[in-house]
Amino acid sequence: MRKLGLSLLNILLIITVANAQQKRTLDKIAAVVGSSIVLQSDVELQYAQYIVSGQQPNPSIKCLILQNQLTQKLLAQQAVIDSVQVKDDEVDNEVDRRMRSFLQRAGGQEQLEQFLGRSIIQYKDEMRPDIKESLVAQRMRAKITEKVNVTPLDVKNYFDKISKDSIPTYNKEVEVGEIVFQPKLSKEEKESARKKITDLRERVKKGEDFANLARIYSQDGSAQQGGDLGFFDRQQMAKEFTANAFRLKAGEISPVFETEFGFHFLQVIERRGEQVHARHIIIIPTITEASLDRAHSTADSVYKSLLAMKKLDFSSAAAFYSDDKETKYNGGMMLNAENVQTRTTFIPTDKLDPQIALVVDTMKVGSISKPQLFTDPQTNKKSYKILYLKSAVNAHKANMEQDFAKLKDAAMNDKLNRTIAQWFEKRRKETYIKIDPGYQTCDVLKGWLPAASAKTTASVADATPANTATTNK
Repeated sequence: MRKLGLSLLNILLIITVANAQQKRTLDKIAAVVGSSIVLQSDVELQYAQYIVSGQQPNPSIKCLILQNQLTQKLLAQQAVIDSVQVKDDEVDNEVDRRMRSFLQRAGGQEQLEQFLGRSIIQYKDEMRPDIKESLVAQRMRAKITEKVNVTPLDVKNYFDKISKDSIPTYNKEVEVGEIVFQPKLSKEEKESARKKITDLRERVKKGEDFANLARIYSQDGSAQQGGDLGFFDRQQMAKEFTANAFRLKAGEISPVFETEFGFHFLQVIERRGEQVHARHIIIIPTITEASLDRAHSTADSVYKSLLAMKKLDFSSAAAFYSDDKETKYNGGMMLNAENVQTRTTFIPTDKLDPQIALVVDTMKVGSISKPQLFTDPQTNKKSYKILYLKSAVNAHKANMEQDFAKLKDAAMNDKLNRTIAQWFEKRRKETYIKIDPGYQTCDVLKGWLPAASAKTTASVADATPANTATTNK
């Protein structure tokens, strides 16, 4: 009996050792950089994120992932020296943001877990260290470039260095203003939606599953996640939503309330300092023909006033009448969505909403359009708009007179890139770097391959074989 027990123990030991060996073989070290390692499993995890974000399978992307990991490790190691940190709630917010995106693209929790081969909780735990390191690296990169700026002379020198054949051509650009008239529903027109959301709340109160009802009935992107909105602070939601979420305890359900988006009720899942994790159900009232007619009537009245009253300029009319919060306080002028930081109002015509571009193409500079019905491509909501064509610049080769702002941005980006490149060049020469032979054919990693004179710093490579690693993942 004792021999049998020892035999079984030996078999179990052999199996355990074999499994451990297999794990070490599978989870080899992809690269060593300074005091950090990049495991093959780290690369595979990010590749899984790449696929679940909606991209097509492409194994060569793993080269870029490893390059990003090496970059991230160098920045993070310098961040420790410079005491650059990020707060835990920043990390939590980014984890939740990415997870909501993954869940939406995968079609729900069950599908995502099946694809990943692990639970959402486990996946979030695996993501968190890398996301924290990524945020630290971003902050370190910002610190390296915080004093970089460009002068008008820098811009001129940058432009003068561009060969004539390489001078960019800019598409036609326009400055377009809008006054938006959204249909407003009467209390009676909203009643059907209010009754539906009230009935759903009663069903939850009587014990029906909140998440299941949200998946079936809720009318926003969170429905696929059972209404789960993740963690949010007081600034991220409509004020009515925030007021309800932050006064409830975990597990409590709010009354039905209305925001600009529709009727809701929510349940708090967890409180964490000044953040709340909640889920909700929203029912959006249906726009009626009568409400559209009222919006059209108001828009037509404002249009006639703009034509007849010289004292009523477009900017003032937008500030007073427009229902679009993003443009009404900007003189009604739209901003280039692809260049928000500069708050430029010049928008390439190929970047305009096609519905708006079609109308603007028929307008003269300085004119306003008759009210027309538009459908928002993101929300599918309908509204009437009056458009104003403030200016138009035809397609042309870049020049300092017309395009100084764009060239300044380009010169700034060039200087930032050179500053970062110089920093990395110096750090790579001072840091021990070893890359697995399987990645040494990657073109993007050529600059990372160590020279014979590379300085060896403290590294886990001294204690661990270069192609295998034991991991607790």
